[in-house]
Amino acid sequence: MAFRYAALLATLCASLLVGCESTHDHLLAQGYPPAFADGFADGCSSGRQAAGVISGEFRKDVPRYLKDAHYAEGWSDGFRQCQAQVQSEERREYEDWRRDRQDEEWERDRGNAMGRALRPD
Repeated sequence: MAFRYAALLATLCASLLVGCESTHDHLLAQGYPPAFADGFADGCSSGRQAAGVISGEFRKDVPRYLKDAHYAEGWSDGFRQCQAQVQSEERREYEDWRRDRQDEEWERDRGNAMGRALRPD
């Protein structure tokens, strides 16, 4: 199970390097069934929307989800991975902002301390 997720994550990362090839096309090229690729695309869009991305759109072909195990598995994988990717990016951006703010505060405090040290009383 963990291997499948690692392989799928590697596939997604590779698709980013490919450029114009869509994730859907890349999954098909890697041998995933078309139903899985369709479900992954729908689940990914839904996961991004669930994570708060404005461009995300909830998409789920419920009858197909209930009848087609490949579509359902692709949808679930796409939802979880894309939601986690957005949340991870948001967390990284927050940590970068916080670190920059701490650096600015340190510089300001250092400047204030230097000013106090050099100011004659």
